[in-house]
Amino acid sequence: MPSSGRAPGSVVITGAGGGLGSAACRHLAAASWRVIAADLGGAGLDALAGVRHLTTVAVDVTDPASVSALAEAVAAEAPHLQGVVNFAGILEIGSVIEAPASVVERVIDVNVLGTYRVNQALFPALLAGRGRIVNISSETGWESGGPFNGIYAMSKHAIEAYSDSLRRELMLVGIPVVKIQPGPFRTGMVHSIGERFERAAGESSHFGDVLRKVGGLAAKEEGKAHSPETLAVVVEQALTTRHPRPAYSVHPARSRVLLDWLPTRLADRLLRLVLEH
Repeated sequence: MPSSGRAPGSVVITGAGGGLGSAACRHLAAASWRVIAADLGGAGLDALAGVRHLTTVAVDVTDPASVSALAEAVAAEAPHLQGVVNFAGILEIGSVIEAPASVVERVIDVNVLGTYRVNQALFPALLAGRGRIVNISSETGWESGGPFNGIYAMSKHAIEAYSDSLRRELMLVGIPVVKIQPGPFRTGMVHSIGERFERAAGESSHFGDVLRKVGGLAAKEEGKAHSPETLAVVVEQALTTRHPRPAYSVHPARSRVLLDWLPTRLADRLLRLVLEH
């Protein structure tokens, strides 16, 4: 950490049992942060038990009572909080015209409302500790939505808008809000992408063949994914640097960036050529 940055303090990390969240927990704990690792439970969270400077807490970000219990646990252990990092999130693949409303509602509930609930519940401790909020968005949060990724993209576009509004409100009380926008990283979520497309293809009435084709292309990209430790370093930077950026884009997929730079009609035409042939 640069000498001009903030010293390690107490931080809550949701989604701590996932690949990216777990890497961030371990990295910050090794840097002497007091980490409260929060997730639903299971093997991912259990694997963090015993890590020095780290406490695990079970939480369901879709359950207001569970989030309130997290806030109570934080108030007892770290009433002056220096950071909240919102990794909790899920991915769904499929057509936005065919997806059941329950699937879309679940993604929004976890990815968007879960982030909102946690930040709101922990705000008093953040205010007391002059802390920071780090919301994990995605490269899909700032890129135009792609085919069969719309449900996830909807949620991350919402995180972008929410984070911008929150940043411009909380700057008035001295609480920075930072967005981190990861590209592909080596996690269980990315590793399962081929299976997710195959399942979506089997459930689709109109796009089965195309979903299988896109799934094959996505699976080939897995080899280009980056180490979660790279993102953990950026999380630490967002928490410690004296003047954090509003957003950190971390290893976005080059092909998606190039497609997003093209005029919309040309990008659509190229996509159609790829998907139909």
